[in-house]
Parts: sequence; C-alpha cells; structure tokens
Amino acid sequence: MTRPTAPAPDAAPPCSARTHRGSTADGPHYRVRCADAQAHHFAVELRLANPAPAGQEFWLPVWIPGSYLVREFSRHVLRVQAWCDDKAVAIDKTGKNRWRAAPCRGALTLRYTVYAFDLSVRTAYLDDSRGFFNPSSLLLAASGHEHAPHTVQLLPPAFAPHWSVATTLPALDVDAAGFGTRQAANYDALIDHPVEMGDLLRLTFRAGGAAHTVAIACGQTLRGAVDGARLVRDLRRVCNAHIALFEPQRRRAPFAQYLFLVAPTADGYGGLEHADSTALMCSRRSLPHPRSKEADSDYREFLGLCSHEYFHAWNVKRIRPQAFTPYDLQRENPTTLLWLFEGFTAYYDDLMLRRAGLLSVQHYLDGVARTLSAVLRTAGREVQSVADASFDAWIKFYRPDENIANATVSYYQLGALLALSIDLRLRQHGAASLDDVMRLLWTRYGRDDAPLRAQGVGEDALPALLREVGGLDWRGYFRRHVHGCELPPLQAQLRAFGITWQTEADPALDALGLAVQEQPGGWLSVQRVRHGGWAERAGLAASDVIVALNGERAHKAVIERAHGRARRGDVWQLTSLRQDRLRQTDTPWFALPPARVQLRPADRPTAAQRKRRRDWLGGEP
Repeated sequence: MTRPTAPAPDAAPPCSARTHRGSTADGPHYRVRCADAQAHHFAVELRLANPAPAGQEFWLPVWIPGSYLVREFSRHVLRVQAWCDDKAVAIDKTGKNRWRAAPCRGALTLRYTVYAFDLSVRTAYLDDSRGFFNPSSLLLAASGHEHAPHTVQLLPPAFAPHWSVATTLPALDVDAAGFGTRQAANYDALIDHPVEMGDLLRLTFRAGGAAHTVAIACGQTLRGAVDGARLVRDLRRVCNAHIALFEPQRRRAPFAQYLFLVAPTADGYGGLEHADSTALMCSRRSLPHPRSKEADSDYREFLGLCSHEYFHAWNVKRIRPQAFTPYDLQRENPTTLLWLFEGFTAYYDDLMLRRAGLLSVQHYLDGVARTLSAVLRTAGREVQSVADASFDAWIKFYRPDENIANATVSYYQLGALLALSIDLRLRQHGAASLDDVMRLLWTRYGRDDAPLRAQGVGEDALPALLREVGGLDWRGYFRRHVHGCELPPLQAQLRAFGITWQTEADPALDALGLAVQEQPGGWLSVQRVRHGGWAERAGLAASDVIVALNGERAHKAVIERAHGRARRGDVWQLTSLRQDRLRQTDTPWFALPPARVQLRPADRPTAAQRKRRRDWLGGEP
C-alpha cells in the first residue's frame, strides 16, 4: 500500500471555526485524523470557543476505567501547539498529564499528535490495516468544560477510502461509512465509546429489544474464514441469558444498542468493558471457522470473554462501587470490592455459557477446576486477603513480577470462587441464589431508576444485602474468607451438589515450586520460585540459571525423571549460576501438596444432590 499523505507542517494554523461542523457553542470539539499510518500517528485538533480568560488548562486521564493501573497515556502525546483564532499562543506543560495555554480572547485551538501502536484494548493503535482508539488516551479534556457536550469529527483516511467506522458514540452528521461528527453528553460519556476504523466484517442480531453488532477488524482477511451465522446464533443466546438474569420479567437490555469490537491477532487475548460496547482482542483461531462443526476450546474461550465483558455492562458499568462514583481519572481509585465486580463477573461468564446451552456440565466444571488449581498453587493466598488484593490492584496485580504469586492472590480467580461459594451456600440453605443478589444490586444501584445509583455500592454493603436476600448471617464468612486468608469450604459445598473433588499429582516443576524458561542451548532460566517449595529451600531465585542436578546437566527431562524417582530422605545436589557466579547447594527433596483439582458429577447422587445441581447448572449434558 502506498504511504499516506504526509501531515501538514506543524507551524500551519488550525482550520477555521467553519470547518468544525457540529460543534457546540460552549463544549469542546475535536477533529481526529489518521495522519500517518506508517508512523502510527493520529492527529488531533481541539477547539474551545470560550477558554478560561486567565489561561485554559487541559489534561489527559492517567488510567482507563476497567483496567486498574496508572498507565500515563500522556507519554504518547507529541508536541502540543495552540492558536488563538489564527495566532499562535504559548502553551506549557504544567504536569505529567496537564497543559496550560496562555490567555486567549476568542476561540482557542490545540493541535497535537498521538503515537498509537498498542495492540491492547486499553489505548490506541494505527497502521495501514486498522485504526482504533479509546478517547481517554487520545482526547484531551478541557478543565472546567468536562460537563459540557463534546463533539468529535472523525475524518476518513486518504490512504484507505474503503474504511468504515464502528462505535456507539452517538452520531450527529455522519456519512454512510460512519465518518463525520458525533457527540457525547460530557467528557466521562465521551471516553466510554471506543472507536474502530478499517475494513470491518459486520454481523448483527437483536437481543432484549436492543440492536447488537459484532464488528471484526481486518475483515478483508477473514471473509470466508469466519462462520458468522454460528457466531451470531451463539452470541444471541449468551446475551439473552444475561438479560434474563437481570430482568427476568421485562427481558429488556439497559441499552438501545450494543457493539462487540473484535480485533483478531496472532495470539492476543483480552477485553475492556464499556456501558454499551466492549473492545475485545482474540487470536484468529478463536473465531469459529465454517468447516468446524464442534466448538473447540479456543472458541469457547472467546465466547467466555464476550460473556465476561457483556456482564460488565451491568456489573461495574452501571452497578458501581462507591469509589468509582464518580471516577477520578487523574489518580488511583482504590476499592476493596474488585473481587465482587471482577470476581463475580468471572464466575458468571462461563455460567452464562452453560445456561445458554453452549457448555456441557463437564466443560463448565473443568473451568472451575482450573480456577481452583490456580488459586491453590498461589502461595500469596495465605499472605493477602481478596479484599486487600482488590485494594492493591493498582500496585500489584497489574504490575506483576517474579514474586507476585507469593505476595498476592488474583481477585478475579479467588473472587470467582467466592461467588461460587456464596451461590452454593444460598442455594443449600434456602430458596435464594446469587442471581437474586445480582438482581437486588441491579434494582437498588444499577438501573436508571435505582434509588442508590448515584451513591454506588459501599465497601461494607454486601453482607447486609446477602442477609436481606437469603436470611443468613454472613459476618463470620466475610471475616474468614473475604477479609481473612481462609479459602471457602468449596469441597464440602460441591459435595452437597453431587460434585466429586479429586486431586492429582502436579507436574514435577510445579511440585518443586519452580517455573523455568528454556534458553538457547537448553539451559533453564528460573522465572518464578514459589514460597515454601523445594526450589526456594534450595536457594534458587528468579533469573538464576540451573546448570546441573546431582551432577547431570539439568534439562527439564532430567528434573522430571529425578522427581519421579525421588523418595523421602533423598538429598539433591543443585548447581546454578547467579550473575555469572556458580552456586551449589545440597537440599532434601520434598514435594508441595498437589494442587491439580478435578471435578466430576457424582455417579450416584442422592435425590437432594441431583435437584440442587439441576437448579444450579441445569440438566445434562
């Protein structure tokens, strides 16, 4: 493809006010252009009709809701310039994400460039195959004008006249391809609408009275390779299951339209929720192929991702923690409730697939078993509670290092297990379930007419809500399992539902508390060492190179063979390198308790177990 037209020189004045069609008298107006696909540059102009007389300030969020890490989006903003009408004015950077323009009598216009080459769903990406951006990483906010209407003019790229736009940002004046002017009620609403541009494969269906669209990027390479009919059929079933959970009588979605933005990559995986859309990244093999008759694990994983982000349209986008009401986009917003908002969502993502008839009971239980195994293998669960892990997400979960598994626990995984445990306890001891709790949260905190929607869910609100629904006292449960480090009693709870729990011996490296990466030449580099395991006792640490075990060069096969033959009382001699210095230790061999869990429906469940399991998971298969 030919190189796109070079951007205009930086010194050129901005376009006149007449070109900003659709702009409002008071609110900010943006023009977004795909300036240089090879350099991955978006060009942005921001026009403000009535800037602050003493000098207008601008700022960019440092994080995006749904991903709890300060990501410093402003590091990708290049050379901000300002004009007062057609005259250049000074603009200074006053903070890591803030700028201040000199006083201006008349309309103020900024022009700047944003580098966009992040394939994730959180920021922005541009090359000659597609363009994508979250407004939170591209569009500066004008201080004092955040609550005014914001308009955005999306310009079609000269190098790709066949591109079209997919976004739920409301249209004011757009062409058939979706380019043109769109409007948001305020800045918070603006940043909740990601934008995808390119050659898009579009699929449509209706669920809960709402129009749903799947827009798949790089459609020119996928036509004929994606079973669109199957994807639409399956997603419709998933969406209807979610809608029925929250609105069992009305069966109406809380939005008029919903958009799945899908970016297929070689091996990507991830999603980010928005109020009426989601940005998804998946591997190309995850999409259903017309010749594949059975749903494989990759496709089931993709459906689970769609289910997870769709559930978030209720749980966290509308039912919010008090700490996010409203968001503070310029600093961390810690809350102890991420285990509820992410963990409960992780519980329901596969459960909704099961209810939609897209997962067998065994496939569902296999997923629960994988989560159980991961948590049991995480030594940090004995160090940090799930509530504290939620609070520390900003400094730990999203900044993993070689010791993260020894220092914290995933509020996604343990939160999902707590949701399961709470659901089973409610079902076993009464007629209520976690579904009833979610509906109470929805009617009290989430729906447009919810009395506490503006207040948000308090940090200590859930025990009382659970007691209101199921009549049980949850204070001891929360003290032990939410604010303490004791795992919920899932083995006994699952037994009451006719589910058998078995453990298998772990692979050798897991049993030794060791994770390695094979380097060129077969040398083993230590990635992680689990607290309390043999590897830690032997003195290994991240980045060490394992040279020999018992005098034999230490390939993976050597370690596995030695572990398989080991008996209590054996002493292993280990030779390793740390910063190019040889180390040697003699350490008694031992294995960590097995963490591989297998769950199966009991062969001969009692009548009570069979009924509980059927009420929870439905009938076979």
